[in-house]
Amino acid sequence: MTTSTRGASKAPAVLVLEDGRIFRGRAYGAVGETFGEAVFSTGMTGYQETLTDPSYAHQIVVATAPQIGNTGWNDEDDESRRIWVSGYVVRDPARVPSNWRAKRSLDDELVAQDIVGISGIDTRALTRHLRERGSMRSGIFSGEAIAAESELVARVQAQPHMKGASLYEEVATEETYVVPAVGEKKFTVAAIDLGIKGMTPHRMAQRGIEVHVLPATASVDEVYAVEPDGVFFSNGPGDPATADGPVALMTAVLERRTPLFGICFGNQILGRALGFGTYKLKYGHRGINQPVQDRTTGKVEVTAHNHGFAVDAPLDKVSETKFGRAEVSHVCLNDDVVEGLQLLDQPAFSVQYHPEAAAGPHDAAYLFDRFVSLMEGQRA
Repeated sequence: MTTSTRGASKAPAVLVLEDGRIFRGRAYGAVGETFGEAVFSTGMTGYQETLTDPSYAHQIVVATAPQIGNTGWNDEDDESRRIWVSGYVVRDPARVPSNWRAKRSLDDELVAQDIVGISGIDTRALTRHLRERGSMRSGIFSGEAIAAESELVARVQAQPHMKGASLYEEVATEETYVVPAVGEKKFTVAAIDLGIKGMTPHRMAQRGIEVHVLPATASVDEVYAVEPDGVFFSNGPGDPATADGPVALMTAVLERRTPLFGICFGNQILGRALGFGTYKLKYGHRGINQPVQDRTTGKVEVTAHNHGFAVDAPLDKVSETKFGRAEVSHVCLNDDVVEGLQLLDQPAFSVQYHPEAAAGPHDAAYLFDRFVSLMEGQRA
């Protein structure tokens, strides 16, 4: 939730955490108040893509890189139709953007979209605090929204938790749209929008795929009305334990043995459809420098992440599911979190990270080719 006014960027501001920790700084972007889950992102670049990623809905994002805003804001790199973060926390905002593609400053764009932020705080100390205590409810207050500390802490503690939050329908498209194939059309894919980023259907289109992006509430009949060669489940925000609708839809797709690919939230949906549980990570994985091993090849990838939940599946064995054998295909080398699943008896797989992002920069691009191979095999 955000209430804000424009301008007055030098107004005093405070960041309040639910455990009572308070950081004082200056307003950055809009002035007012906002609430969300405080999380940190370790990317040194790509803040525009981060801010417009629907998976960050209802979160106050802390930039761990000390200086933010150097490249300004352009009109090409948005991943969706708007900024989705609830608030933004930076240490040292750029005074003047310097990039030939910049149309305006990051500060100006935050103001234009009524995003309340704070600058000038010790983001290193804040990140260490969140690593030790875990992601938590928080609020940013600036200008006239600042009140007694006890009152602000109480207001933060009254906000809903991320665990149990159902958010994917808030960020998904309401109407189906089509991203045409680049060059010769080879396949048709139905992509379920749970918070999809714009680059994802583009990566598929580059491989000759016509992508029909459907709302999160799409029915099985609506999915198969486009006569898909494959079905894709996107990233998205919130607790996967609440996503009964997408789980039921994916189950129906698996029953038809249609080639299936899921990323991020889609990985968690596949986990649930296979009978595995999900759980909330202490502080999650967010950034563009996460090491993941593809256990099917032994290759280690530098990958882009944005998830606070994970699949609870065994790393040391092949599991029997109602759709045949399943195994963990990818694992995070930092903490052994499940980063991918695959079925061994039918064409379905998923990863917990973002293969459309240029983290490696091309380490994960092969996953789209793997999806194409599944569709080619099914057609043959």
